[in-house]
Amino acid sequence: MERKDWPLWEVFVRARNGLAHRHFGSLHAADAKMALEMARDVYTRRAEGVSVWVAPSAAIAASDPADKDSLFEPMAEKIYRHPTFYAIPDQVKNL
Repeated sequence: MERKDWPLWEVFVRARNGLAHRHFGSLHAADAKMALEMARDVYTRRAEGVSVWVAPSAAIAASDPADKDSLFEPMAEKIYRHPTFYAIPDQVKNL
């Protein structure tokens, strides 16, 4: 496979234990192993993370922003799903 044909990979990094992985960017790599190594070199060179995930961009399904109303409108009626009724203790740093 030529370098120009390498698939696009999405990179997710977890900064610290207890936090969620966050999308950091994209890169082209021949396979998952290479994508992990390149992601480590590019996105965590100053020890910014404790965990790295890579996923082929082609494998990610996403909603269309134009469908926002029809997709998320039913959730507005379910206020019990929003954590606004709970007090968060000061000791909790990351939620």
